[in-house]
Formats: sequence, structure tokens, C-alpha cells
Amino acid sequence: MAVYVFDVNETLSDLAPMRTRFAEVGLPPTAAQLWFTTLLRDGIGVAAAGGLVPFADAARGVLAPMLPGDPDAVEHVLAGFQELPVHPDVPGGIRALRAAGHRLATLSNGAAEVAVGLLGRAGIRDQFEALLSVEDAGVWKPARAAYLYAADRLGVRPADATLVAAHPWDIDGAARAGMRTAYVDRTGADYPSHLTPPDRTVASIAELG
Repeated sequence: MAVYVFDVNETLSDLAPMRTRFAEVGLPPTAAQLWFTTLLRDGIGVAAAGGLVPFADAARGVLAPMLPGDPDAVEHVLAGFQELPVHPDVPGGIRALRAAGHRLATLSNGAAEVAVGLLGRAGIRDQFEALLSVEDAGVWKPARAAYLYAADRLGVRPADATLVAAHPWDIDGAARAGMRTAYVDRTGADYPSHLTPPDRTVASIAELG
């Protein structure tokens, strides 16, 4: 029996529909990725300085200057984040892992409620024993304390849990905290050579089994 701890945003959730939301308010669809990358940068930067910013606050704070004077457009875009689907491989892959007897949890830089909604819409909320947020850990990933918090909540040593993520920086952080790692390669890009390599690389959740 393995213990898998899943990142949520982009690892399980498909952010592609956000491109449509950006287009609907007059921004280039490509701005969706810039927005998401920038809010991650800012949240991680605050964590490096010893602080904690809620994911929703970072998301709104980065988006507002992109839509100056149009709070309705900001809220329209942010509402799309609450309606995202999972990637097509996720439901079957998660059910297969659970059927094999593995323990499953999530650890997100976002609020736990977002994971509840995402997994509920996909019909797989019941496959996870815990949906964890860094808001309870007190610091964003990739800070060591976030991963140790997850291991502690699950009652295992870090070395006995595997962090599953589509972000190399998340893989690197988990590895430095002593966890095993599985990188979900959703882009086909080369893994950054300056970051700790994953223990495993898979193209889909189904390959974890």
C-alpha cells in the first residue's frame, strides 16, 4: 500500500477553460497562463519571506491590474476557477489507485474547498481520505513545512509518502523534505536540470498504478 499526496492545480485540474474566461473579458487567452504563473510566483515569494497569503487573495491581486476599473470582469474570471474540470485521465486513474488499496490525499496551495468542489464534480471526492491545504500548514509549498504538515496529518514519515505533481518546483520541494516524488508530465517539456529529479515520471495518473 502506497500513500499518494496529490497537488491539485494543473496536476488534477485542467486550467484550459480559463483561456475562454480571459477571452470573454477582452484579454488574450494566453494571459491565463501568465496570470496563474504570476500568482504562484507571488505566493511562493511571500512564503520565502516568512509570510502567508491566501491563494484567492493572490489570484485576485494579480488579476485586478490586468482588468483595471472592471471588478465585474475580475470576478467573472475568478468564478471560472471554481468550475474547472479534472484532466480526462484523473477519474479512472484515481479510482484504480484506490481500488488497489492505496491511500490518497491532496495538498494544495489553494483552499481545501476548491479541491472539494473539483473532486466532487468529477465524482471522486470519496476516493480521498484527506484534502489538505497549505493554509493550515502556515506556509505555501515548496516550503519544507508544508510537506511535513501533510505527512504528519496522514500519520506517516515523509519517506513513506509520494508527492504527485505536474510542477517541477513542487517535486523539488517535496524531495528536499524527504518525500518520494512522481512527476506528471502534462506538457512534454524537458524536466529542469537544476531541480531535484523525480523518483518517477508518468504521462498520466493511470500510470501510477
